[in-house]
Amino acid sequence: MGKLTTHVLDTANGRPGSGVEIVLQKIVDNSMNTIGQFTTNQDGRCDRPLLEGEQLTTGEYLLVFHMGDYFTKLGAQLPNPKFLDKVWVRFGIADPVQHYHVPLVATPWSYSTYRGS
Repeated sequence: MGKLTTHVLDTANGRPGSGVEIVLQKIVDNSMNTIGQFTTNQDGRCDRPLLEGEQLTTGEYLLVFHMGDYFTKLGAQLPNPKFLDKVWVRFGIADPVQHYHVPLVATPWSYSTYRGS
């Protein structure tokens, strides 16, 4: 059974990104349809898969990580406007029976993502 998962790593502070708000959207005909909203737990992960089984279908998706709010809550001194606020990761699901893991590694000044396992 396929599934979509994520986690957030705060490399500026050397810890999981706990309490990060995440919005999941599916892109259909250039329209973005919100299909879920999540908050990371103490381990920087969501308590359940973002999508799994029949909910996970072939197509383009977007994860929006609210990293500016996360770093502001930690007391980081950020410029106005923030250099990074909402981090958008657009990706495709080609085979919905596989496990797609999309982690975000972030600081207030940079981010990276990859297809994890």
